[in-house]
Amino acid sequence: MKINADSKKIDEVLTKGVVEVLPNKEGLKKLMRQKRVRLYLGIDPTGTKLHLGHTVTLRKLQEFADLGHEAILVIGTGTVLAGDPSARDKARPRITKKEIQKNIKTWKTQAGKILDFSKVKIKYNGDWLLKLTLKEIIGIASNLSAIKLFQRDMFQKRLKSGSTVWTHEILYPLLQGYDSVAMDVDLEIGGKDQTFNMLIGRELQEKMRQREKFVLTMPMILGIDGKPMSKTSGNCVWIEDSADQMFGKIMSIPDELIIPYFEVLTNLPFQIIQKHKKEFQARNVNPADLKKQLAFEIVKNYHSLESAKQAEEEFNRVFKEKKAPLKIPEIEILEKQIPLLDLLVKTKLAGSKSEAKRLVLQNGIKINGKTRKDWKETVQIKKGLILQAGKRKFIKISQRTFGSFPPCASLE
Repeated sequence: MKINADSKKIDEVLTKGVVEVLPNKEGLKKLMRQKRVRLYLGIDPTGTKLHLGHTVTLRKLQEFADLGHEAILVIGTGTVLAGDPSARDKARPRITKKEIQKNIKTWKTQAGKILDFSKVKIKYNGDWLLKLTLKEIIGIASNLSAIKLFQRDMFQKRLKSGSTVWTHEILYPLLQGYDSVAMDVDLEIGGKDQTFNMLIGRELQEKMRQREKFVLTMPMILGIDGKPMSKTSGNCVWIEDSADQMFGKIMSIPDELIIPYFEVLTNLPFQIIQKHKKEFQARNVNPADLKKQLAFEIVKNYHSLESAKQAEEEFNRVFKEKKAPLKIPEIEILEKQIPLLDLLVKTKLAGSKSEAKRLVLQNGIKINGKTRKDWKETVQIKKGLILQAGKRKFIKISQRTFGSFPPCASLE
C-alpha cells in the first residue's frame, strides 16, 4: 500500500491531540516519510462497552491507517489476565475467560464506528502471550531491571499509603512490552497513563530486536462531571448511547472541556479547532454555542447527520423552550391515587423514597410542568400525566392497568 508522505498531513497527525512523541517527533516524522510504519494500539477487554475516552486513541490509529501505514488494534486477551495497574490505587479484580469473551463480543461493532477494518487489523495478544514457556518468560524478563519496575511512581504511592503491590502487577509492563517484540512494531500509541508500559516495550524492542520503537501518547479525557472518565463513576459518554443521550451528556460538560473534546473527539479541521480555541480563550464566543456545535459533531460521527439535527431540536425543545420531549417512555400505573414518593420510586425516577424526598425538597420534581413542593402529597393518576425529575428525566402515565416499568427517558 502506498503511503502518504505529505509533510503537512504527517505533522497534523503527530500534533493534533498528541501529548508527546518519544524519543522525538522529528525522528518519527522522518520514518513516516520513508516507509510504511507498523504501529499498534492495545486495549484490554475489562468491560462490555467502549466510551468516548477509548475513541481518542482509536481515532488516532485510524489517522495513521488513512496515511497508508500498517495499523493494528490489539485486544489484550493475554495482558488482561494480569490486569493493568496504571493509575490504580489497588489491584484490578481477576477476570475469567468467560468474562473476557463476553466483554469483547460487541467490541468490533462498537470500534467499527471509528475504525475502517479494511485498513486496520485486529490481533489478540493472548495468541502469543499464553504460548510463552517459562524459559521464554525468564528470557524476556532478563532484559529488564526489577528495580525499574518496582520504582514506578504509582507503586511507590501505594506503598507510602500502606497499600500492596502484587507480583502479577509488576509483570504487566513486561507482558505489554513484549507485544512490541512479538509484532516487531515501529510505533505504539496509547493514553498518557500508558507511557511507562509503552517505554518498557521500547526497551525490549531495542534489546531483543536491536531497533528503534517510537511511542506516541495522547491525553486522558475527563468525563461529563470533570473527573476521569471511567465505567464505575457513571460519567461516561458511551459509543452505544442514543443520539439524544449523547447530545444531552455533551451539553452538560464543564466549559473547560469544550476545546479538549474538540481536539480529540471530532473530525473538524485543525485550523477550525484552533480558531475556536482562540475565540474561547478571548471570551469572544458563548460557550453554550460552542458546546452545541461540539455535541452536534460528535453525535453526527456516531449516528448520522439527521440524528444530530433531531437531537439538537429535541434538546432545544426541552431546555430552551421548556417543553417535554416528543418521545417519552410510558408506564402503566394501576392505582387511581398514590403517594408522590411511591410514584417516583415506582416509575424509577428515584431509586428510593429518601432520594425521592430529596428531589422534591430541591424543587426537582414536576408534574405536567408544575413543580411539586409537598413530598407528603398524594397524586391523582390520570392517563397522559407527565412526570419530570431534574432537567432530563421524563415519564408519561399511559393507563391504569398492570404492566412493566421500562427505564425513564433521559437526555443525559
